[in-house]
Amino acid sequence: MTLFDRTEKSIGIAILGSTGSVGRQALDVVSALRPRFHVVALAARKLSPALIDQIARFRPEIVSVAETPIAAGHSIDNLITGADGLMAAATHNDAEIVIVATSGHMAIGPILSAIGRGKTIALANKEALVCAGELIVPLAAAHGTWIRPVDSEHSAIWQALAGSSIDQVKRIIITASGGPFRSTPERDFAQLTVAQALAHPTWSMGAKISVDSATLMNKGLEIVEAHWLFGLPYDRIEVLVHPESVIHSLVEFVDGGLIAQLGLPDMKVPIQYALTYPDRVPMEDKRSLDLAAIGRLHFEEPDVTRFPALRLARDAGLAGRTYPTVLSAADDEAVTAFLDGVIPFVDVPAVTESVLECHDAQPVTLESIFAADEWARAAAKNVIAKRRH
Repeated sequence: MTLFDRTEKSIGIAILGSTGSVGRQALDVVSALRPRFHVVALAARKLSPALIDQIARFRPEIVSVAETPIAAGHSIDNLITGADGLMAAATHNDAEIVIVATSGHMAIGPILSAIGRGKTIALANKEALVCAGELIVPLAAAHGTWIRPVDSEHSAIWQALAGSSIDQVKRIIITASGGPFRSTPERDFAQLTVAQALAHPTWSMGAKISVDSATLMNKGLEIVEAHWLFGLPYDRIEVLVHPESVIHSLVEFVDGGLIAQLGLPDMKVPIQYALTYPDRVPMEDKRSLDLAAIGRLHFEEPDVTRFPALRLARDAGLAGRTYPTVLSAADDEAVTAFLDGVIPFVDVPAVTESVLECHDAQPVTLESIFAADEWARAAAKNVIAKRRH
């Protein structure tokens, strides 16, 4: 009997953000796992050549694009545009698993609707839990819906927790490569360039997440995500710099034992595990981790003086309400300004902190999230204008 025989029927997949890095890799995984899985819906920002190619390869029942195509020259059946399209993809009747690989908070509403229909969420969108964890997690619990992490660090924690209850956990430890500036003296931060910030030592990523990794904001957001995913208080979620990026995260239990998940950096592994759980399925051409060749693994505490974004994220998470939304939106504007050459690298967390300090936080609702996001972006632009080179 094969794994697919046990599954009995092909599982429908909707992918939000199919043309991004995670979305493309998710489609590679789905393709390799046919016929166990099939694509029923694809959603992307625009009707790009990449999306047109995906439509031809996977023949989804519906396609969603955020931007209305202009004289695209292609006739696409069941094409839905705007916010309605993202919602339709997330709630498609035949989609049992929704892979959320978009960025930004626009996916929060579709995620909530998908949960309300009992769909499993494979989550790679940071803003969803950072901004709306207070809404998403209780709703998922009420509907008995899975939220399966796709981020390598949170997937590692999930795997390390297998067979254990959260009350047996003393702490979780999220590992960080330290980014390209791990050993750079603080006095040199003002001269750091965009090209240097984009040169991540481990992962190949988009510009925004690469800069967030360089400031350690990415790791700070992962602290907030972990709080909502695993239900641990912030004082039991730690970050440890591990330059080799072989250990993806660790869990320490109340008896003092630690379980870690190790592997070569490859996003397809957590993507596949989120789809096939609890099964583990062979991956084509997957190299084994050669620990003897690596020889040594190194660890160090993160430097929150040089990388204040880590502190800002933890504090925003602790403060709750709409502070995490403001953190995310202000950081987004600050990173964009850095990438555009408007502010230096060292000002990225400084802009975010300035915006957080003047925020009047509100209880979390969909409306307050969108309002806080809009306010934070305007406030960040004002701060940036005063800091221009």
